[in-house]
Amino acid sequence: MTAQASHASILLIEDNRDIAEMVGSYLEARGYEFDYAADGVTGLHLAVVNDYDAIVLDLMLPGIDGLSVCRKLREEARRDTPLLMLTARDTQQDKISGLDAGADDYLVKPFDIRELEARLRALVRRRRGSIASDTLRVADLSLDTGTLEVQRGGRRLTLTPIALKMLTVLMRASPRVVSRMDLEREVWGDLLPDSDTLRSHLYTLRKTIDKPFDRPLLHTVHGAGYRLADADAD
Repeated sequence: MTAQASHASILLIEDNRDIAEMVGSYLEARGYEFDYAADGVTGLHLAVVNDYDAIVLDLMLPGIDGLSVCRKLREEARRDTPLLMLTARDTQQDKISGLDAGADDYLVKPFDIRELEARLRALVRRRRGSIASDTLRVADLSLDTGTLEVQRGGRRLTLTPIALKMLTVLMRASPRVVSRMDLEREVWGDLLPDSDTLRSHLYTLRKTIDKPFDRPLLHTVHGAGYRLADADAD
């Protein structure tokens, strides 16, 4: 088992059961965690509500085709999960269409399962490398997106998973304002919560990152959204 394969989670969206069983059996034997969907609607739902290291997506699917699933993941759910697209059609236009829709790599059927794994390893390694090297900072607040460790003023803070997602979105956008709708979509995708849910999570986030400290960093901009910034430094 390679270090990259260990504990990596893969979602396969493929309507051919024989291919799905072959890929699933091989990857699980190699130490991957594996989820499977046989149609685009189910696959899109799993991809939005779970955090996978990579997704393998067939181009031709019942319900929603692979290109539409890819576009919805990138444009609506704002998910940047690495995506490997499978297709039986080896044409330049198919490859261009897949990459334009947001796919990171492309593999033509029939394929060697070892090549599929090699491409997945590369996608997982690239994603983990970019995450590990990313430390976000706003004033004396820092977030290591690789370890998910949050500190303010040298003090380590503990956040709920939702609060951590919200903080990541706000820190990446800082000092810009993030609208309520954009924040909800970044955190929940298309499965938008009711108005009280967002308010409750914002309260929890404020209580953790602001209340114990001298000056607040999380600001409500009425009629516009939310902003994470040091107001004294503006």
